[in-house]
Amino acid sequence: MKLLSGLLRRFIVRGRMRVIDTIGTVHEFGSGADGPTVTIRLHDKALYRSLFLNPELAAGEAYMNGTLTMEDGSTCYDFMYLFSINRAPLGAHPVQGLLRRGWKAMRRRQQKNSVERAKAQARHHYDLSTELYRLFLDDGLNYSCAYYTTPDQALEAAQDAKLTHLVAKLDLVPDMEVLEIGGGWGSLAIRMAEAGARVTSLNVSPEQVKIAQERVKAAGLEDRVTFVLKDYREFEGKFDRVISVGMMEHVGIGHLDAYFGQIRDCLTDSGYAVIHSIGRMTPPGTTGPFIRKYIFPGGYVPALSEVFASTERLGLWVCDAEILRLHYYYTIRDWRRRFEDKRSEAASLYDEAFCRMWEFYLCAVELGFLHGSNMVFQLLVSKERDAVPILRDFIVDNERTLNGKG
Repeated sequence: MKLLSGLLRRFIVRGRMRVIDTIGTVHEFGSGADGPTVTIRLHDKALYRSLFLNPELAAGEAYMNGTLTMEDGSTCYDFMYLFSINRAPLGAHPVQGLLRRGWKAMRRRQQKNSVERAKAQARHHYDLSTELYRLFLDDGLNYSCAYYTTPDQALEAAQDAKLTHLVAKLDLVPDMEVLEIGGGWGSLAIRMAEAGARVTSLNVSPEQVKIAQERVKAAGLEDRVTFVLKDYREFEGKFDRVISVGMMEHVGIGHLDAYFGQIRDCLTDSGYAVIHSIGRMTPPGTTGPFIRKYIFPGGYVPALSEVFASTERLGLWVCDAEILRLHYYYTIRDWRRRFEDKRSEAASLYDEAFCRMWEFYLCAVELGFLHGSNMVFQLLVSKERDAVPILRDFIVDNERTLNGKG
């Protein structure tokens, strides 16, 4: 406990952490000022060492298996909130600094995403029961950042606004050919088809494609939407537009050129792409160990410097860039609350350990958008400088038309 206490004394600068050790002794860290007071209990002496060496991974695993529990009314969210507001002091600890340098040195190896490995990693997350996702997503099963006009807007309205915003950026005309890289459960493909496009949607998750096909059939759009079970690197064709939402995060740092190169190769000379992805406002970093191990193996949130370096190398024009700073925080906040409300149903689909894992994940990513460096960016990318209208007014004009206000 001595090593762990030394770390926590340096780590907890804001708020207070009360730790009840395996023999019932209470240890307190922090003054309690400018933050919550959180009480946890450790049930295994092995945690003293593992939490000192790798707190992000060890805390998540211990919460999953029940050897770390919340006490006195504290919740997982409270615990993660306290962690998130003290992240800087943790990173300044010599041992933690060394650990992070090691992660960075290994990141290309961890994200060595061959086609088959990338498929397996995507299925690890997206081939879970669709009923799980129905518990906390909107009715359209949109599993990416929504577009909020106000922080308290309903999730359904914000996701609908996101689809409208993306379609407005595509500037579609009837029978335009669109390639979607990473199709999810089909909501965007349906929206683009309703706007008159002919859509080819790539996806490596059979579970998602099955549901998406059912939804497209129900909408009467089978003649306008084709689903293809392929990785983006396995596909060839020419399209007026390419759109990719929530996909770049799965590519990996060593594959950004392949990703943008495939987008370039699939565009007609006069076409352009709309890219929507999580990014970071800080310099290049690493994927947290818990998320990397249990949630998104092979995933990486790129820095804008890494994204633009890739478009530069490939000779692509970035014709427009929009940064959504808090929209994903609001989105995941709503997902987490819905998941908490339906926790018993999630446990009936899986088990309590799975629910605690999912709870830890949702809390971590929500707070990463509130206190961390994460944000979302939307880019318009083309081969020719004049492929996109020279004024951004077309986006607003298209949105008004799509909303019936034009």
